[in-house]
Amino acid sequence: MWNNWITRWEKTIEAIKLIGGESNGIHIGKPASEQEIIDIEEKLGYKLPESFRDVLLNFARSVDCGWELNDCIDLPKEFRGIFAGECIWDVNNLIDIDESRKDWVRECFPNPYDEYDRVWHNKLAFMNVGNGDKIAIDLEKYPEYTPVVYLSHDDGEGHGYILGHDFKDFIDRWTLIGCPGSEDWQIIPFVDTPTSGINPSCVNALEWKQLIGLKF
Repeated sequence: MWNNWITRWEKTIEAIKLIGGESNGIHIGKPASEQEIIDIEEKLGYKLPESFRDVLLNFARSVDCGWELNDCIDLPKEFRGIFAGECIWDVNNLIDIDESRKDWVRECFPNPYDEYDRVWHNKLAFMNVGNGDKIAIDLEKYPEYTPVVYLSHDDGEGHGYILGHDFKDFIDRWTLIGCPGSEDWQIIPFVDTPTSGINPSCVNALEWKQLIGLKF
């Protein structure tokens, strides 16, 4: 699985550069140690979801892969919100990112009985989105079901959308379309329903891949 992700990141960057875009490349850290993960879990007060834990321990403690489109590229209407892509996680930033989520809960979304606020509760945020949103793992039904969800702070369309059914599933789906995003308006074109996850075989996904020259 890991090798597939790396191949897709590499081919995505190649394709983006061929159409005039830019990238700072792919930076993949070594696997985290068991003790590092245990230390984080002690600070969090619970064991990391198994899918996420496995990736950190057996693939990479950190990944930083990103690209940007050239402003001159004329995209069809359904893709005009897409200007860049990224896939980022870092075990060293995990506590701080989730503390930032908790700050949002305390200051803006404190009511667990409010439909909108509730989405911010019982989550583990692992990725900051440029507009202030978060991408997180839902712990509501931990450990049996830990989907990756989108957390919007300003009534974004993707608030609460499931992007993958666990961390591996999310990265697998996302890499299959070149990781556009991470703002919800860049990802939503590839999500069929709020609970479906990213669909790399949907009509938009196939059109997008053809448009930017992805051949996987």
